[in-house]
Amino acid sequence: MTSIKEIKDSFLHLLFPHICSGCGSDLLSEESMLCLHCIDAMPETNFELHPNNPVEKIFWGRLSLAAATAQYYFTKESLMQHLMHQFKYKGNQDLGLQFGRMMGHLLKRSGRFEVDALIPLPLFPAKEKRRGYNQATLLCKGIAELMNVPVLEDVVIRPQHTETQTKKGRVARWKNMEGKFVLVKPGAIRNKHLLLIDDVVTTGATLEACGNELLKAENVQLSIATFCAASR
Repeated sequence: MTSIKEIKDSFLHLLFPHICSGCGSDLLSEESMLCLHCIDAMPETNFELHPNNPVEKIFWGRLSLAAATAQYYFTKESLMQHLMHQFKYKGNQDLGLQFGRMMGHLLKRSGRFEVDALIPLPLFPAKEKRRGYNQATLLCKGIAELMNVPVLEDVVIRPQHTETQTKKGRVARWKNMEGKFVLVKPGAIRNKHLLLIDDVVTTGATLEACGNELLKAENVQLSIATFCAASR
C-alpha cells in the first residue's frame, strides 16, 4: 500500500523535479546533482596521484609548486563542457559544490595535497557581482568539507578588469594577467602550504600570476588544483 509520504514525495517531484544536470534523468539521489551514469562518464585524469604530471609540467620554470593537478579532462562539445556551462553560466551552484566534494575526495585520497588552507582564484569584483558567485570559491567550499581546511577568500584580490583569455595565445595570456593580482593579507598565509583553486587550467597564465603574488608572503608553499584541464 502506498504511504502518504510516498504520495507527497511523488507530488513534490512533479512540481519540483530533481533531475541530473548532465543528462536530465531523474534516476539520482536527492543529495546529488548527477546520476551515476554521468558521474561514471566524467573522464578522470588521475593526475593527483602522479608527480610530474601534465599540469605540473605547465608550470615548470614559471612557478614554484609542491604539486599540481586537474581532476578531469575538458573537451569541447562533451559532457564536461555541458556541465561546466551549467556551473559557470546557468547559476547551478549546487553542482559546483558537488564538483568541489568530488575534488576533495580525490585530493585527500592521493596523499599529495596535505595543505593548510584553500585559496579560490579571485574574480574581478564586477564580474563576480554579475555572475552572483565565484566558481572557484564554490569549489573550495566543497573541497573544504572533505579536507577539513579553511577557505581564505580575501588574502589576494583582483582589482583590475582583464580581457577574456579565451582566444588569446600563451604569451598574450601572460601579458594580459601581468600585475593583475594584489596580495593584501600576507600575514594570514605566512608559513602555510596553500592550495590555489580554479575551475579550468589551459595555459596556466592566470594561475601563474596569482600564484606568484601569493608566494610573496613569508615562507609560503604553493600547490594548485583545478576541476578540469582544457585541451590546447
